[in-house]
Amino acid sequence: MAAHLNRARPNRMARVTDRRSYARRRLLAGTLGLSLLGGFGALRYGGRFTARAGDATKPGSAQPQVGLAADDNSAAVDDPATRRLTLKHAATHYNNAYEFGWDKTDPYRRSGKFKLEPWAVTFDGLCRRPGTFGVDDLMGMPFSHLEERIYDFRCVEAWSMVIPYNGRPLRDLIEAVEPMTSARYVAFTSVLRPDEMPGQASPFSSLDWPYVEALTIEEAVHPLTFATFGVYGDRSLPQNGMPLRITVPWKYGFKSAKFIVRITFTEQRPAATWHLETPSEYGWYSNVYPSISHPRWSQATERRIWGDGKIERIPSRPYNGYAEQVAHLYPGSKQQYR
Repeated sequence: MAAHLNRARPNRMARVTDRRSYARRRLLAGTLGLSLLGGFGALRYGGRFTARAGDATKPGSAQPQVGLAADDNSAAVDDPATRRLTLKHAATHYNNAYEFGWDKTDPYRRSGKFKLEPWAVTFDGLCRRPGTFGVDDLMGMPFSHLEERIYDFRCVEAWSMVIPYNGRPLRDLIEAVEPMTSARYVAFTSVLRPDEMPGQASPFSSLDWPYVEALTIEEAVHPLTFATFGVYGDRSLPQNGMPLRITVPWKYGFKSAKFIVRITFTEQRPAATWHLETPSEYGWYSNVYPSISHPRWSQATERRIWGDGKIERIPSRPYNGYAEQVAHLYPGSKQQYR
């Protein structure tokens, strides 16, 4: 089980999906038929989940067995899925998006010119149904009906947050475009807009734009890997990687690509931006391994940021607390998956 601090939790009644809203979501699902975009529309509606170690899939399971909040409010308030979150202000004003700059406040301060729409994502490479699709098509439903998952986010810089992500399993999108059996990796390319993203235009940036990250196909279709269209129920936050990012909770945060405009299926392992920049510091896999230090700092502990100046030093966990669900993907020495 993921370690959780013994702290009093505030009453989170407002976060829990009430019975009437949940019933309305189910009704909408039936009425719309989820046929807006064929394969992309075939998604479960509604639901509020917390993915925690021990809650999700065992190897071979079809769906993550995460804790669905009960329809009845009184029961849901006591549900273990009701977790303390990092305050939205902290999660949206302290983060890394080097496309906007190198300071933690740059993504918030310097993203005002960034256009969230229109937005399209191209699927190409080794897949049978390549194409370009609008972000609303990829959601397959109104934003308000997307699944919410609460994940621990762990930065390679040894700080962390607890964030609610709105989206759907990335596997849904991947299966809809039918990867070929020869596809072993998935590359995610971010948008290149130096006129709107001043970090890309900076002469001091050493990164090779556009930003590219990659996963193995097994990682990409794992039930925990999440196509994310918003956080905290808000899709208008470019500083957090919108309108489309992925969330891979057992890896260091830079592996969760932001501002995605292209998803490519390949047989050969793609180059990844940070690994290409400094391979000794940023491994290609970059799973969270507390026992393997970054060359410049320990990964044994992390600063858990709650907001309003509240920060705790807590032990880090293998695979960020999701070892039970994902460790089977990485047989052998951890060093080869750093």
